[in-house]
Amino acid sequence: MKGVALLSSGLDSVAALGLAREQGTEIKLALTFDYGQRAAGQEIVYARKACGAMGIWHRAINLDWLREITKTALVNTGEALPEPGADELDSMEKAAETARQVWVPNRNGVFINIGASFAEALGCGCVVAGFDAEEAATFPDNTPEFVEAANGALGYSTLNKVKVIAPVVAMRKDEIAAEGLRLGMPLEWSWSCYLPGPRPCGRCESCRRRERAFATAEKEDPLLRRLGL
Repeated sequence: MKGVALLSSGLDSVAALGLAREQGTEIKLALTFDYGQRAAGQEIVYARKACGAMGIWHRAINLDWLREITKTALVNTGEALPEPGADELDSMEKAAETARQVWVPNRNGVFINIGASFAEALGCGCVVAGFDAEEAATFPDNTPEFVEAANGALGYSTLNKVKVIAPVVAMRKDEIAAEGLRLGMPLEWSWSCYLPGPRPCGRCESCRRRERAFATAEKEDPLLRRLGL
């Protein structure tokens, strides 16, 4: 099968792309979206670097309108980004609070539908997404149920019945890190931080989860090694 990958340049999306390829999907295109998120420029540069290393065509998509309607801290620099402590990452109450602080209206729904348009136009049968079990606990658009619902809709909205595949949807972050390393994915060009560089902030929730993932997997983070950190 041929596919289009949604590639934020984060750990999950890079590893998901690698697993999809290992499972037989030929990635024809990777898409990165600029919806005004603080690290948009960094994500695009890193995704392009990762795609260059893998020999995959990359395209960045500008979503100015999504920037305009998003009021939360991921886009709105007037709002403080959540910085949970390492001991708060497994608190459902805290995670729900931080999820609300960085929520972007229908983000994954928008991404999937744009990806499906490209997939249908390119004769591809799937869209590859990096949804994971850890974020699914508080982000309903990362769940297997969301994937199933999206596929039901795509069965009507695409003539070739494009499907979403989410290879890491049942995995924790440490499992995803281990798989990315096993597959030899260019994790040195994966960017998880909510803020742009030159180095990860180490304080935002995404940085905390990535740090814990590599620590739990007992592996060195290739990004930090490349940056000399």
